[in-house]
Amino acid sequence: MRRAKRIFGNVDWTIVSMYLLLLFFGWINIYASQYNDDQTLLLDFSQRHGKQLIFITISLFVAFIILIIDWKFIEAFSNILYGGIIILLIILLITGEQTAGATSWFNIGNYKFQPSEFAKFITILALAKYLNTHNIKMQAFSTKLKSFIIILVPMLLIILQNDLGTALVFLSLILLLYREGLSGNILILGLVVCILFIVTLLITKFVFSGILVAIALLLFLFSRRKKKEFIVILAGLTMAISFVFSVSYIFNNMLSPHHVKRINILLGREIDPHGAGYNLIQSKIAIGSGGFFGKGFLDGTQTRFDFVPEQSTDFIFCTIGEEWGFFGSLIFIVVFVALLIRVINLAERQRSTFCRIYGYGVASVLFVHFAINIGMTIGLAPVIGIPLPFISYGGSSLIGFTILLFIFLNLDSYRLQILR
Repeated sequence: MRRAKRIFGNVDWTIVSMYLLLLFFGWINIYASQYNDDQTLLLDFSQRHGKQLIFITISLFVAFIILIIDWKFIEAFSNILYGGIIILLIILLITGEQTAGATSWFNIGNYKFQPSEFAKFITILALAKYLNTHNIKMQAFSTKLKSFIIILVPMLLIILQNDLGTALVFLSLILLLYREGLSGNILILGLVVCILFIVTLLITKFVFSGILVAIALLLFLFSRRKKKEFIVILAGLTMAISFVFSVSYIFNNMLSPHHVKRINILLGREIDPHGAGYNLIQSKIAIGSGGFFGKGFLDGTQTRFDFVPEQSTDFIFCTIGEEWGFFGSLIFIVVFVALLIRVINLAERQRSTFCRIYGYGVASVLFVHFAINIGMTIGLAPVIGIPLPFISYGGSSLIGFTILLFIFLNLDSYRLQILR
């Protein structure tokens, strides 16, 4: 523990201010999303906005507790926390109750606890702990393998819960590894795989294979036509075509039916305005109807009449778009992006490798949540059900994001006391 005056003297108040602003903005939009003439009380704890106020209070208390903990304590217990969350995720698979098709929550009275929200910051801590080990080199195969194992274990357990959206967030930690020296070729490979997957769903695999062969021939013609280059191009073409012909099996057998349907709707392969496509259609209508300045706080018709399901959770951005318009949405996006930039700037100034890696992990997770959540509400990403950080309704997500951010603020507050 440390003295209170040092806590308040060393903490980055710019981030704290933006955090508090986002909390307040999220709370009033949750209130707006649930508002009707029969439910107008701000402190009605039977409604979601009232429960969110409780979660905010708990989050602020947890944030204070985190700030008074010595940073070495956090680092020392990183591996223990990682082992504990893995065990908890396994227990959840056995004893957890299924909600909305996913086994992701423990029921505790009238509230639900989602361990995967806490697995995010714990995995970052474990990864930072490992990469902070002496003589670790990111270029070494063993380092890459162990790093990917740390990420993939909780990710696979969450996939088994049928919560693909949350599981995909763990892939954001590849950005962290890239900052620490992971080859950019891996990022390029991942991008190529995504492009191959999407294009294969849009055109027939035989036509696409022909296009790939043509591209390979052009690459060879413009190369120095050496034997080694020919082998590399041929190997790449073979793997690409093999992947193209496996996409149908992966898509239809490894993804759940509702994810398949949502991706088909996003790509225009299927139209279902009254089923899986309903959320997206109503979401676009709500955001588009807001115009430049919005309809005004509590005046959103799509919001007030519950046209958009899950509007206080996954689709909370619809409320922002309808009631605050393009201008209000832009201000919100600017504040959130400013928070991300500030976190990255603080991460770069850290003297400890552990602290820097954790900081980049925070930025990566927040960025992916932010980008995918907004993307799925405006039709640029499939609806995979992940919350908008600090804005969406939910106790586990809010407390989890608070811990994620304030652990970094704790680490940063000790920066000047850490020797290089």
